[in-house]
Amino acid sequence: MATVELRFSALPEHVRTARLVAAAVARRAGVDEAVLDEVRLAVGEACTRAVGLHQTGGISAPVKVLLIEEEKQFSIEVGDEAPHAVSGERASGAGPGGADGEADEDEMGLAVISGLVDDVEVSAGEHGGLIKMTWPTTPPPTILV
Repeated sequence: MATVELRFSALPEHVRTARLVAAAVARRAGVDEAVLDEVRLAVGEACTRAVGLHQTGGISAPVKVLLIEEEKQFSIEVGDEAPHAVSGERASGAGPGGADGEADEDEMGLAVISGLVDDVEVSAGEHGGLIKMTWPTTPPPTILV
């Protein structure tokens, strides 16, 4: 199992770099060429979400991205260190600038990711959140000499 770890400051300008690295590693891992745009978009959405959570929460820790190549699959994990409400709790806020607006934006980002990736897991707690996205890979052709 090969793993590439990428950490970047929670700044929007670094999301593009994360997208490019993820697509390059996915291509090398054997993810179907037709799916690479979806990989790029999903990683961009997940990283943008993490950057937003860090900026809103005043968190200086970097956003963490793991690119994991396994035998028949390729996974990307995007982690944030923002405290998330435990299930059943929701911060109250008024209007689009309040916590409700932020929660709606967060849910929209997760919906976009779910639409792009068939195998996605989202976990969150008081110490941060993690989005794990997985795609199947095809082994490289065997060349007989």
